[in-house]
Amino acid sequence: MLTWSRLNLHLIAARDKSRYSIIHIIFKIKFMSRTRNLALFLISLFFVVAFYVYPQMPEQMASHWNYDGEVDGYMSKFWGLFLLPIMSLILFVFFLIIPKIDPLKANVAKFQKYFNGFILVFEIFFFYIYLLIISWNLGSRFDMTAAMMPALAILFYYMGVLIGQAERNFFIGIRTPWTLSSDTVWKKTHRLGGKLFKAVAVLTALGFFFPVYAIYLILVPVIGVSIYLTVYSYAEFKKEKE
Repeated sequence: MLTWSRLNLHLIAARDKSRYSIIHIIFKIKFMSRTRNLALFLISLFFVVAFYVYPQMPEQMASHWNYDGEVDGYMSKFWGLFLLPIMSLILFVFFLIIPKIDPLKANVAKFQKYFNGFILVFEIFFFYIYLLIISWNLGSRFDMTAAMMPALAILFYYMGVLIGQAERNFFIGIRTPWTLSSDTVWKKTHRLGGKLFKAVAVLTALGFFFPVYAIYLILVPVIGVSIYLTVYSYAEFKKEKE
């Protein structure tokens, strides 16, 4: 039989556990809201900047640079200023929809905070590129290829973080027929993929110091890692079925 003191201890423990659970849930909600709100703030800032600098922009804006960092494409002032803000908003909405329509949405929920972090990092990346374009069209001259490398390196590194945490789903991660068919193959492939994409980030960062080779420091590792992980997932699937 429980004594009154023991009963009180059980009630206190249950209350504390319940309080912890509620605090934990609130913290998760606040974290998700905070990262998404920051992404929305950046998107709003896109449009504020666009309207602010519109009178100062040339009628034809430089909008594309070749591998040597030379301008090889132009856009009208309107699209030069508003294309990236509109794209960032559309992609933000798309990222919000993904977890809701994925048949494996319960798995997405397990790494939701990392996905939210990716949304924010992605919007920061877009905003950084946008500022580079505006700076160039305002008269600043710099090596565009070299300037992009640190931002790309950060984006690839966080992709490695996200991939390393991703659970099996239909939209996010390394989706081959073999990873989608097996939780074990998915986890092995993604844990390895997370490490490899972080390595790609390091190689990409070297492009800042060697802009002549920057395109090779991006394409060769990314293509190589993608092919390797595809073959790896197939090999692991075959091994699992033996």
